Order: sequence, then C-alpha cells, then structure tokens
Amino acid sequence: MGLSESGFRTACITKLFPTRSHTVAAQGGVNAALGNMTVDDWRWHMYDTVKGSDWLGDQDAIHYMCREAPKAVLELEEFGLPFSRTDEGKIYQRAFGGQSLEYGKGSQAYRCACAADRTGHAMLHTLYGRSLAFDTTYFIEYFALDLIMDYEGKCVGVICLNMEDGTIHRINTTNIILATGGCGRTFFSCTSAHTCTGDGNAMAMRAGLANQDPEFVHFHPTGIYGAGCLITEGTRGEGEIMRNSK
Repeated sequence: MGLSESGFRTACITKLFPTRSHTVAAQGGVNAALGNMTVDDWRWHMYDTVKGSDWLGDQDAIHYMCREAPKAVLELEEFGLPFSRTDEGKIYQRAFGGQSLEYGKGSQAYRCACAADRTGHAMLHTLYGRSLAFDTTYFIEYFALDLIMDYEGKCVGVICLNMEDGTIHRINTTNIILATGGCGRTFFSCTSAHTCTGDGNAMAMRAGLANQDPEFVHFHPTGIYGAGCLITEGTRGEGEIMRNSK
C-alpha cells in the first residue's frame, strides 16, 4: 500500500485471499507507548523489547520500531481501524506480559493497543480495504515458487503458480519484498496456520541468498501442546501463572 501510494507500480502475489493471511488470527494487540492509560515512554518500550530478546535482538531495528510505533498506531486509527476505547474516547491499552515502566523499575505497563480480542482481524481488513484506494495489482491464490536471478546474482522476478488453473507465470520486477510469514508448520506442534510453511525462506535459500538468524523462531509460550491452539498473551498481563507438568 505504501509503495502504491508513493507512485510505484506495485503487485502483491499471495497464495491466500489477502484477508486470510495469518495476521487475521492475532488476538492481543500491538504495543506502542501512546501513554493513554499511564505515563509512558518509547524508550521504556525499547528497554523491555531488548530485554525480552535476552539482549540478542537487533537494537537499531528495535529502536526504530519502538520510536515509530505510536505514529503507526495513530495512522491505523486514521485508516479506520476500530480500536477499543476508554471512557474519554482514547485508544484503550491493555496490560501485556513483559511490559514495564521506567526501564523495568516501575509497575506493569498498559501499552497494548487493541480492538477487543481480534486486533489482527481488524488490522488486516482495515489495511486491505485501504490498499484498494491505490493502484495495487493483486495476484490472488498465486503460489510463488522461485525467485528469478540473473547472471550477476540480482533478483529480477519470480515464478508463480496460479492455483486455480495450474498455469505457471513469470513476473518480471525491479525490486522484490518477501513478506511470506513464518515457518511454524515445519514443527510437530505449533499455533501457526497451516499456511505458515516458510515458502519465502526456502525461495531465498534456493536462490543462494542468506536467511538471517534462523535460530530465532517465534513460539507462543501459552500454546496447548499437540492441539495447536493457544491462550492469548493478554492473560499474562492480567497476572496469569504458568505451570508445567511438574
């Protein structure tokens, strides 16, 4: 959407209808130091994020994300995302696990902007609806198979399969952004949709490109083993205590 809005000729290749992407399953919300419930600061948010990564996260990326998060949430609000509201009409923010005030010295932070318990659903539908205002071409239910690399190692396009009729298509591009989600379904038990099969990671590897930090696979700490369903992260912000089999 941002590329189309900026005037770039943009195509989106997706193996699902856009509103079926796995973002639609996200419940809890999105952290941003808006300060609607208590005093807050994006630097405190950054500290919690760096600490939550056991100091292994990319701190430049974390710095940017936490600093820009309030602007991004307000932009989503302007697009029409139906956030839950306080009595004063501000965006409601709930407690979430791992979030604190004053660099971990303060109390629980209420930082998670949400739309009830279906924030991902609201976000995905809002963004897709907004994207239709711009000249973006959607190739829906086209399965990207491989990147096309030239003799200099530059990516110049993609080969994809039309899942409706089985035809193979070559799409030539100047630039490609891979945003294909995770690879949770390569594991026996996970909370990801069955579509999260690491297609983008595999395409990059077959093209001789590096996958950065493959050891960092996101898992949900309150998943129900074997069943593949989860208990929302919001429960930890409300004081949930987790116990193992012992």
